[in-house]
Amino acid sequence: MNITLRIWRQKDRAASGAMASYGIEEISPDMSFLEMLDVLNDRLTESGDDPVAFDHDCREGICGACSLVINGIAHGPEALTTACQLYMRHFNDGDTIDIEPWRSTAFPILRDLIVDRSALDRIIQAGGFISAPTGAAPDAASTLIPKVDADAAFDASACIGCGACVAACPNGSAMLFTGAKANHLGLLPQGQPERHSRALDMIAQHDAEGFGGCTQIGECTAVCPAGISLDKISFLNADLLSALWDKDKKD
Repeated sequence: MNITLRIWRQKDRAASGAMASYGIEEISPDMSFLEMLDVLNDRLTESGDDPVAFDHDCREGICGACSLVINGIAHGPEALTTACQLYMRHFNDGDTIDIEPWRSTAFPILRDLIVDRSALDRIIQAGGFISAPTGAAPDAASTLIPKVDADAAFDASACIGCGACVAACPNGSAMLFTGAKANHLGLLPQGQPERHSRALDMIAQHDAEGFGGCTQIGECTAVCPAGISLDKISFLNADLLSALWDKDKKD
């Protein structure tokens, strides 16, 4: 395959960026998208040019580090697929492919395609820990949990924290991420003591980081590689309203 890449290049956080074009030839359709970028970087290095900086780690669709907007779509054109698990066979010989970083005020660009996603970590930290002791594994396993709740909590915990939901949202909202992280704790017995305070604290941190508000457009779910559903946001909103109601009664 012979393709043309248009890639966002930005030296550092303070610099102005721009798209740069690169022609790349003899690409195997069996290469992953990141392997194709590896080949490009090898050729750039051999020619004395700066390689393209992009984030990656496990390359198995688990860690969520491969944060790329490919042809305007977070993680590319294949549903339920991270950029590292996207293969060149999903493109055509002669294609021009645009590659950009996540676009969000809360995700400042560090260099080229790498953004600072630590805002998501701070939202999780704001939620705190579960204080309910569960003992050793056999004791925890003896706690009876309805299967429907266990399945819903498991589905929410599948969020890999990649931030694609933010990149896709016209408002730059991280509510799908925040909802998933609150859901997988709030649906289980151990998560009940801090359920309402967790919702308040995580939403407060979400807003403080500069993420936008959710207007239920649904673009977040369309690009989520873990298939997190929109009802996770509704669950979080319900917890938030309950927390505010309880707070008003106490005041």
